[in-house]
Amino acid sequence: MTQRPRGHGSIDAVQGQGPAITWVGHSTVLLELDGVRLLTDPVLRERMVHLRRVSGSADVGALHDVDALLISHLHYDHLDVKSLRTVGRGSRVVVPAGAADMLRSRGFEHVTELDAGEDTDVNGVNVSATHAEHGGNRIFGMRVGALGYLVSGSVRIWFAGDTDLFDGMSHVARDLDVALLPVAGWGPRVPRGHLNPERAAQALTLLHPRIAVPIHWGTYRRVGLPSGEDVLREPADLFARFAADLAPEVEVRILPVGGRLELTGVHQGASA
Repeated sequence: MTQRPRGHGSIDAVQGQGPAITWVGHSTVLLELDGVRLLTDPVLRERMVHLRRVSGSADVGALHDVDALLISHLHYDHLDVKSLRTVGRGSRVVVPAGAADMLRSRGFEHVTELDAGEDTDVNGVNVSATHAEHGGNRIFGMRVGALGYLVSGSVRIWFAGDTDLFDGMSHVARDLDVALLPVAGWGPRVPRGHLNPERAAQALTLLHPRIAVPIHWGTYRRVGLPSGEDVLREPADLFARFAADLAPEVEVRILPVGGRLELTGVHQGASA
């Protein structure tokens, strides 16, 4: 069953009223649970090299007071140093193993490296790094892998980063409340190492979340490509249709850029 929230929620207007997620756009998601605010892969600029933001500006002013930034990999549409500086160099940053020196050299002092299977505590919320089937190397030679992150507190949320289907995906998390799954990209095709709408729906049959939220669609577009509403929405709508066929027990929630989904009452007994 697919449901759409009505209207765009304010990121900071309802802090402290229970767990929630806000899709800022692309792979940038604000996670709020148990008094902790986590921001995934912050990419906030209107223009970035050959990409332009085509769907809603980020509410940057509401993103400064976060407890940690979770970086899945080093591709430029996931690790954008200018966007990180906009959030603030004082923020704690969690990165894949091998990426810390790069950020410390750019003025970020509070950097935590994780390998898949390792975890860290962020003010009482557990953040565990998971495998991602994706080539995450930075251009010009940095060889650093890609991760997803399982966030566990009063709710359990898996942020997949960029990934394809992989052996062991069914073991990522037991009792998963929310899966944040990439379903597209910024160009006309989704290359190997990514989930497209159908493969993302297949992932639901392995993950068994209560709720699935498609991300990594409809926000950035390569310059010169069409960016009409129908083109931008198509991946999310396709994902919802495939999910209804393959995993009808999962509730699909398609958020607009800036859309907020409250999670109070979703959790049913998961533990970190």
